[in-house]
Amino acid sequence: MKALIIDDERLAREELKRLLQPHGEIQIIDEARNADEALAKIRLHHPDLLFLDIQMPGQNGFELLSQLDDLPHVIFTTAYDHFAIRAFEVNALDYLLKPIDPKRLEEALRKLPEEPPQAKTDLLSEEDKVFVREGERCWFVKLKNIRLMESEGNYTRLYFDDVKPLILRSLNQLEQRIDPKVFFRASRQHIINLQWIEKIDSWFDSGLLIHLKGGIEVKMSRRQAQKFKDTMSF
Repeated sequence: MKALIIDDERLAREELKRLLQPHGEIQIIDEARNADEALAKIRLHHPDLLFLDIQMPGQNGFELLSQLDDLPHVIFTTAYDHFAIRAFEVNALDYLLKPIDPKRLEEALRKLPEEPPQAKTDLLSEEDKVFVREGERCWFVKLKNIRLMESEGNYTRLYFDDVKPLILRSLNQLEQRIDPKVFFRASRQHIINLQWIEKIDSWFDSGLLIHLKGGIEVKMSRRQAQKFKDTMSF
């Protein structure tokens, strides 16, 4: 799993690299000292995991995450405990206080999926049926009937028929299995079924507001809106 360390303190970066040495599944591909540098390196390397400090010169860690449409797994590493609630609101895997305890680091890494989000598998077609289970309830549904996939941390809520089951799969994992000609990543929280689009309106800052059949609205950022236009236009 490819990881990027983001921390303005060199000694903190070196210490984290030392603690990660026994964990061969984690490949440190680069480091960044601030949010601007991190943003460029995230777009260059597409890491699976961020070890992210919060308080840094310039933008903080939360402001960095707000600029990402595709959100990698995030483990916060910080000297301050008062950001913990906000960290989990952005679906962080864990929140580690400095100096980092090796056992706490190991616990955090256990929360990672066995396969990186970018792992490629055979694509499912819109006519394929998938088995969906939530608690004691089960469905066998065609992909074309799923109009929206919505991230809730490491879980995803599926919208089809008149139900919205929550399944134990991340949005990144599901994205690797579905046909991009049918489904589009509208934001870091949403994947929409293109066949279910009813209307499209302009939205704030050159984004788009997507209206799906059934009354669901999904906001698409400027970056994803441009990608959508480039992909769908003649």
